[in-house]
This record gives sequence, C-alpha cells and structure tokens, in this order.
Amino acid sequence: MSTRTKRGPDAGGEIGDSELLDLYRNVSRIRALELLLNRYIEEHGFGGFWHPGLGQEGIQAGAVSALRSDDYLFYAHRGLGYALAKGMSPVTLLADLFGRTPGSVGGKGGGTVHFVDPEIGVMGQGGTVGSSFVLGAGVGISAQMLGTDKVVAIFFGDGSSARGTFHEAALTASVWKLPLVWICENNGWAISVPIAEQSPTENIADRAAAYGVPGVIVDGQDTLAVRAATEEAVARARAGEGPTLIEAKTLRVRGHFEGDKQAYREDLVDGLDVPRDPLKILRERVPAETADRIDEEARAEADAALEEVLAMPTGGEDVVTQGVWV
Repeated sequence: MSTRTKRGPDAGGEIGDSELLDLYRNVSRIRALELLLNRYIEEHGFGGFWHPGLGQEGIQAGAVSALRSDDYLFYAHRGLGYALAKGMSPVTLLADLFGRTPGSVGGKGGGTVHFVDPEIGVMGQGGTVGSSFVLGAGVGISAQMLGTDKVVAIFFGDGSSARGTFHEAALTASVWKLPLVWICENNGWAISVPIAEQSPTENIADRAAAYGVPGVIVDGQDTLAVRAATEEAVARARAGEGPTLIEAKTLRVRGHFEGDKQAYREDLVDGLDVPRDPLKILRERVPAETADRIDEEARAEADAALEEVLAMPTGGEDVVTQGVWV
C-alpha cells in the first residue's frame, strides 16, 4: 500500500456546528492547561519532568474526537490533551501530575503523564517509551476475541517509532487485522536528535507499506484534517479491516522537557509563539465572540482546577507499595 497525504482545507471534511464548537472547546481547554503548567513551573518549579505538548493540541483533540467513549486510548508522554479530550477531569489530571492522592493513580504520579480511567477507555501507559505498542496490540486482541467493535488508538512520537516494540506489534496487528489506529505525532525531534539523523525515511508513515496497511500523512496543525484522517482509520478498524498508521506532521514548540535549554537546536521557537497555531487555525471557523467566551471559560476551568489540586494531600512512602502484588 502507498502512503497518502491529506493536507489543506478539503482534508478536514464536513463537520456540524455543535461538533465544531466541541472540538474548539477541547483544543482551548488543552491549551489553557498547557499554559497554566508552563507558568507554574517557571514560577514555582516542579517535582519532575513535564514534557509540554504546546502546539500539538490539535492532533490530540482532533484524533480523540473521532473515537467513541468506549474505545481504548494509549496516550503519548507529551502533554495531557489525550486524556482531557477523552473525558477525564482537569482536576484529576493535575492531581496525578502533582502527585496528589485523589488523582487517578492515588498519588503515584508526579511530574510526568501517568493517569488512567478504564471506564472511558484511558488505559494508561507502560514504564518505557514505546511500550504502548505491544500493550495496545494486546487490548486489540481482547476486543477481537470478545467480539466487540471497539478500536484502540495508540499515540506516539517519531522517536519511539524506532523501538522494536512497534515492529513486533505491527507485524502481529497487520496479519491478525487488529482494530488499531497508530497516531504518530512527528515533531521532528527524538529528545535532541533530529528526524534526519534517526530515520532513513523522511516519513514515518512510509513504514506502513512493509506491513500491508495504509499509511497516511496529515497536517498536524489542522485539527479538522487530523479528525478526518482518524475517522477514516477508525471506521476501517471497526469494520475488521485492520490497522492504519497516521503521521501528523507538527512542531515541538518547547524543549523535550520544561526547562530544556535546547542548545542542540537552531530552529528555536520564540517563547510561547506557536507557528501555524492549531487553536488559531480552528478559531477562524468559530464566531469571534463565541471563541472568546470559550477561551475565557477554559482559562477559568484551569485556574480553578489548579487551586483545588494544590489543596489536596500527597501520599506517604507507603503509597509506593499500594496495589502491588507481592
């Protein structure tokens, strides 16, 4: 199968007014939390490594909007938009990031993304980058064996595509026609290594041909284009036709982690400016007054969530052994 590229306004397809507003609302809510975390870390520091997803919100919101509430989701480590768009509360997500016991993992998080809500399909993450490929394939096998039509969305970065776990999972998934949608957020950097030095092919999506599945390249800054590509892949998976590999071309606005000086990088972005900002691109399709109101509500929601979370307790040392089989 050949790689297809979907770009431009026509790639976004048709979308109703209410769906458009819901999509804009989620992108705005994700952006508000991203900016809040950025400010908090600059002013107060942080107990761990926060990998910002600023500028990649359109991929996360657009792809998740194509899923059903009972579909499964394995998120990447950059940002928290995946889980927020899937339905998790910003209070719960921040509680996990700040290591508070009322969070979804009971205080075992802190500093990086570890949250889970199986009731809405948020399946968490493995202990290493790239482990979600095989975990997602396993969940896809269970969906297939149980006779459901549930789909598994697996997000990852261009760097983790080099892991052997991707190729192991892709071989099995393509042969068994597992209901998977791989979504690569290609921001051009594997920590400090540019894509040209980590991959012999310019496009991650080209690798799909080796497994006989569709590879699709989409503009990751165009939320509607990402949504349309994901809808097509989800429909294919739900119909029993197997996986699809979507590569969303995007840009890493901040460092690998917040505080990364990026001395290795010449294309530094100025401050928090987002080139071809997905929020602004989507905003062009929403009435200005409505967009302003949604943005204000998103900022208020983020501020209120942080205030609530900072008043929550952190766990003691015994939290490490809670829920562990001995």
